[in-house]
Amino acid sequence: MKLMTKTAMALALIANSAAANGELVIYHWFEYMPAELLEKFTAETGISVTMDTFDSNEAMLASLKAGGMGTYDVAVPGDYMVAIMANQGLLDTIADGELSNKGNISPAWADPSFDPGRKHSIPYQWGSTSFSVNTDDYDGDINTTDILFNPPAELSGKINMLDSQGEVMALASLHMGFPQCSSDREQLQALNDMLEGAKKHWASFNSDTAREVLVSGDASVGMIYDGFSAKAREERASIKYAFPTQGYVVWMDNVVLLNDAPNRDSAIAFMDFMLVPENIAAVSNYARYGLGVSGAEEYLDPALATLPESNPPATAGDGAFIEVCDQATQTIYDQIWTNLKN
Repeated sequence: MKLMTKTAMALALIANSAAANGELVIYHWFEYMPAELLEKFTAETGISVTMDTFDSNEAMLASLKAGGMGTYDVAVPGDYMVAIMANQGLLDTIADGELSNKGNISPAWADPSFDPGRKHSIPYQWGSTSFSVNTDDYDGDINTTDILFNPPAELSGKINMLDSQGEVMALASLHMGFPQCSSDREQLQALNDMLEGAKKHWASFNSDTAREVLVSGDASVGMIYDGFSAKAREERASIKYAFPTQGYVVWMDNVVLLNDAPNRDSAIAFMDFMLVPENIAAVSNYARYGLGVSGAEEYLDPALATLPESNPPATAGDGAFIEVCDQATQTIYDQIWTNLKN
């Protein structure tokens, strides 16, 4: 047993006292954190948790830039948004040695291109974005992006799109066979024209009820995350997740340390907590997504390995991460999106 010096013991008591009175404010996706896990964190650390939610990476960024900085300690952006936030100076740097559990990060996710060396983030969950179809309403081939952008007559007006610029635009680019962040004027015009034409077939833009509208039958087709689709299928067996031949979006969400975090020590404690295999496995069991921490396998629901939403067929196109465009190109994509929503 390792013995503590009196000085070390005193420091530990001070730290525990501070933690017992600590607070943590999280900015998170909706329906993406089991309440029991936050209760466990509070029980172990004494840190009370407040959580606000957002429904898209872009909405989160806009909110932070409009005054949210200095309010939240951590946020949970997707891969490409981590890079954008770092480039805009919104993220704090995690010092070497601050995270005692950093070694638990899976090698595949330890040095991602969007955050080299994991200076600002830790992995949270990963999965895909595509769309699901209620096969009671349509029994044809669903593994094509035509279902969203050039649907058969029986699906027109019954489609819900995610209210998420990055994912809609990425999937549209895959549909057209164009590179993301294209600066080619003809391709951009064709992409805009295609989306404007497809818009008449869509009933709604909604992310936070993407599962509910499929389960209720209010929509026959809906863009959706794979874990959300798995939950929807559990409620309505006729819902099937598509893996288009043109490709689909892949993503990793991450817990980031925000600049000006009012409770920085609590943020570090939370990030360390989420790197414990048993804890992050609880998120996967709840949300039905993959994780980026080694040693979690023994805690995972065995059914996760065989979910149809997590196992693309041989006919599926390649998965693609959302790319970060240069500012001039992004301005054009922003305008296309704004016009699409109006």
